[in-house]
Amino acid sequence: MNSSLLLLLVAIPLLASALSVLITSRTFDRILLFVVPSFVGAAAIGLLILHRTEPVVAHSVGGYIPGLAIPFVSDTFTALMLLLTSVTSLVSCIFLVSTGEDQYRFVPALILMMLTGVYGAILTGDLFNFFVFIEVMVLPAYALIAVTGTWRRLGVGRMFVMVNLLTSTLLLIGVGFVYGALGTVNLAVLASLGTPTGQGALALGIVLFALLVKAGGAPFHGWLARSYPNTSAGMMSLFAGLHSKVALYAIYRICTTVYGEPPAWANAIIAIAVVSIIVGSLSGFGQNRVRNVLAFQMTSGVGHILLGVALLTAQALAAGAFYMVHHMITMAGLLLVMGAIEQTYGTGSFKKLSGLASREKWAAVLMVLGLFSLIGLPPTSGMWGKIGLISAATAVEDAAGWWLVSAIVIGSLISMLALQNTWRNTFWGAPMQSYRPDSAETGRAASVAITDDVRIPGRLLVPATIMIALSVAIFVWPEPLLEITGRAATGLLDHTEYIEAVIGR
Repeated sequence: MNSSLLLLLVAIPLLASALSVLITSRTFDRILLFVVPSFVGAAAIGLLILHRTEPVVAHSVGGYIPGLAIPFVSDTFTALMLLLTSVTSLVSCIFLVSTGEDQYRFVPALILMMLTGVYGAILTGDLFNFFVFIEVMVLPAYALIAVTGTWRRLGVGRMFVMVNLLTSTLLLIGVGFVYGALGTVNLAVLASLGTPTGQGALALGIVLFALLVKAGGAPFHGWLARSYPNTSAGMMSLFAGLHSKVALYAIYRICTTVYGEPPAWANAIIAIAVVSIIVGSLSGFGQNRVRNVLAFQMTSGVGHILLGVALLTAQALAAGAFYMVHHMITMAGLLLVMGAIEQTYGTGSFKKLSGLASREKWAAVLMVLGLFSLIGLPPTSGMWGKIGLISAATAVEDAAGWWLVSAIVIGSLISMLALQNTWRNTFWGAPMQSYRPDSAETGRAASVAITDDVRIPGRLLVPATIMIALSVAIFVWPEPLLEITGRAATGLLDHTEYIEAVIGR
């Protein structure tokens, strides 16, 4: 393979974003929204196949000296994340088109620009350029989170901007300190230097702390739990699958590149993982909207995914990567189910929804399967995800492993009760008597009496069906994903091929 082709995975979304601004055609915008993630997803599948025989592919942009040039690098973990983010983006864009939210001016261009940052952050092998691509990803989100222009979303957007500006500043400071202490920000060169100490370790700690805040791990999760649910469901699905997961990807990449075994401060990550699981599970009881409950489940998911870098074994990394796949798919499916409900009935509040199980049978099936997946019950990917994490934790003959097992089990039980409460308040109960339909003249109208013909349009449930079906398919046939995550974990811990591909030694 010609390694320079990796640049197309960033150049094409960037070009598409520019074309979306220059060519004002709704049809053209929709084609771009579907074609770009489909292209990158197809390329990611090709890379996954290639990496069976060629573990790492790297390209030095502009042909500059390896180690000084901007490196674009792909291995199995990179290709897996490219595929996951592309699938999530494509399905979320299908939903946004179905609801008409893509019609707002510049929304398609902003989404494509955000994808440019996501793909660049995943592909780059340089910490400074990772920061640059993170900003390319986050800047369009400032506009997208308040895209409808309502006062509530503008207020939420302000908090989102403030937190991300602060953490981006902290991230840049950390990257600068890394360069000052170690003389490089190239991940392959850092891997060849061995485990850092003193100032280098402190600098990398600042970088990891900034990424933990961006990922939404407890106790730094409040901004995410408040801001994400106050966007639309389609935007929340997009952000959930991209923003926090790119930060987690970076944490995996940095920790495995720089540390070959758990560092001295690994207990801090274990504590954050345990707190995230428990707090995320418990916080669902205090919410009155379904998407708020799901936002806290995102925090719980971050805790589960962090288990991989907390233990830093091949089994734990593979289990963490598997759980990341499951969580992205499941969370997107649940958010899009709720998006379809909110679009039809005008609300996602417990107090205003009731008896949907009898009215919306297919939506109820999708919701049940999605909730089962979050808890870790069959027939969904969540079962294999949690079994993998528990197996990885028990394989470590240390008290930390049992702390993590306890957190996973207790968190699952608490989540089951919280999500059961969500189900009871929304899908059980007496039939609804009123709802808030869309009004062509005034937008969302006041509550009116509901009639028997009010149903969720089938097109709105297609995106959620795709994601929940993927979760069930992984449960039925987990071997391909287990093989991929196993290869990814091996590549993360063995830096030989990575260093050779990037700097030639």
